[in-house]
Amino acid sequence: MTLLLVSHGQPSAPESAEAELAALAAAVRRLMPGTQVLSATLAAPGALARAAARAETPGQVYPLFMAGGWFTRVQLPVRLAEAGAKGWTILEPMGCDPCVHALALEILRENLPAGSIMLAAHGSGKSPVPAAIATRLAARIAQELGIRTQAGFLEQSPRIAEASGHGPDALCLPFFAANLTHVTEDVPEALKAAGFQGRVLPAVGLDPRLPALIAEAARAGKAICAETCRAAQTV
Repeated sequence: MTLLLVSHGQPSAPESAEAELAALAAAVRRLMPGTQVLSATLAAPGALARAAARAETPGQVYPLFMAGGWFTRVQLPVRLAEAGAKGWTILEPMGCDPCVHALALEILRENLPAGSIMLAAHGSGKSPVPAAIATRLAARIAQELGIRTQAGFLEQSPRIAEASGHGPDALCLPFFAANLTHVTEDVPEALKAAGFQGRVLPAVGLDPRLPALIAEAARAGKAICAETCRAAQTV
């Protein structure tokens, strides 16, 4: 079995994003003896083709994207074809996985008490799905934890920079897959502009429990999150 982890990466610094993803792949590999676990970012020139060439057999692609849509259903298959990778199964992306949503809730529970919660996400100016998924998760957090929870975005309204009502006892959880510019610079700058006074937690994708969830999704071997992505569009 072969598992290929794919992320957007970072065009301005492709090497650092490649290294971070390779470290995650190594962690997943330790949990899946007998499985070849590879990684590639779309931003690093030739990385996807090199990873596909190393694959012993076609296998599964796990997209470390926070929503399903054009990238996973159109662009990723095109990029795989361009890399000469045939016969691969693309799993639903990280951000749609109900287990990842449950992980986000657990992270917040572990950091309570909190007066309010900000779920910081990317959003999109082209598709409603990324924001809908984050908004749906924020509503679940509010319901299950009984704490006012707001979803805010970098690329669309409601923007993180426009958030209000979060005091010193607030928590911010970045709903991102990697510790790249959006997490290290863009979200902090937006929170500063909003006057956010609370504590910023590490991004969901940095939690040490994530490799086990990726391994679980790969073993399931099916589009386990398609229902979640469809349901999110009704928010």
